[in-house]
Amino acid sequence: MWRILRSDALSVLSDKKVRASLSRYFAVMDDEKPAKFMIAKRLPVDFDEEASIEDLWRIHAESTERFYHLQWEIDNGLRSLEDMAKPERSYLDLKIEIASRILKRCCFCMRRCRVNRQEGELGYCRCGPKITVSTIFEHIGEEPELVPSGTIFTLGCTIRCLHCQNWSISQWFEDGEIYTPKRLAIAVERLRRNGCRNVNLVGGEPTPWLQQWLETFKYVELNVPVVWNSNSFYSEETAKLLAGFVDVYLLDFKYGPGTCAERISDAPGYWEACTRNHLYGKRYGELIIRVLILPDHLECCAEKILNWISKNLGGDVRVNVMFQYRPEWRAYEIPELKRRLRTDEMRRAVELAEKAGLRNFIT
Repeated sequence: MWRILRSDALSVLSDKKVRASLSRYFAVMDDEKPAKFMIAKRLPVDFDEEASIEDLWRIHAESTERFYHLQWEIDNGLRSLEDMAKPERSYLDLKIEIASRILKRCCFCMRRCRVNRQEGELGYCRCGPKITVSTIFEHIGEEPELVPSGTIFTLGCTIRCLHCQNWSISQWFEDGEIYTPKRLAIAVERLRRNGCRNVNLVGGEPTPWLQQWLETFKYVELNVPVVWNSNSFYSEETAKLLAGFVDVYLLDFKYGPGTCAERISDAPGYWEACTRNHLYGKRYGELIIRVLILPDHLECCAEKILNWISKNLGGDVRVNVMFQYRPEWRAYEIPELKRRLRTDEMRRAVELAEKAGLRNFIT
């Protein structure tokens, strides 16, 4: 079993604000409730693999409502997952089928490249048909409630942050290793058995690999919370497929509504996608939001982000106001990003979070 080395990873277990905002996560972590993917595998869904994508989405919408009703019954002791037989076709199978269709005209992220990845065509993220992994390990550097976190870093990304700290992973400077879903499921179970509180799907960016992730969890038999660690630049189709699969949405909120996202990360329309996907996360799971404070971006980005979070997601949502910025990769191309944060900027960011009415944030 893993030995927790960080004291805050222990003390967070008795933090009432954190437990209230992530109550179901803690219950799954402690095996008191089943992870969403385990419920999804037991929810029977009748669909024809030859049906149109429109019909599949219609069935998916109906099944999502049924899923959350079933989850409520299970959480309240009215149904038992163990008493439910494994169906011939499940809600998870439906998600896999839809995601497989998307691979043929890829629109997992906001770029909607529409390439046929099944046939080897590559879009902006350069991700092909087989999931490519950089590293798999027990991470002790995440938020305290996640530590130790069973992280699986995949290659490729849907945006191009010039200051990316994982640029060798996100931009394919590494070769990585191709995994089958069955082999990846074994890795997920090994992380859980080693004492990880969750499995953390990260990169790069997990979005391009959604089909492979869904298929992976078809073979996972151990109860483990699924953490979706994303830049938030994914399509509404992806947001719908994540509902009933992801337990914790660990989402970046990188930029305000101006031009910063396009200038620094080549992510046009980031604010619209990010705000929508945070609302989906609140509706269908539990949220941890990361706000990386950038030099000289307090007014244009941080202030607007923190105010939006408080107004739309509530003051009790879990937020990590991050001061870890350091110039990496091509940050020198952006004048204000050539330096680290000043002490006064860190202090101002905390003031903005408090002024916004956020009551459950860490730095």
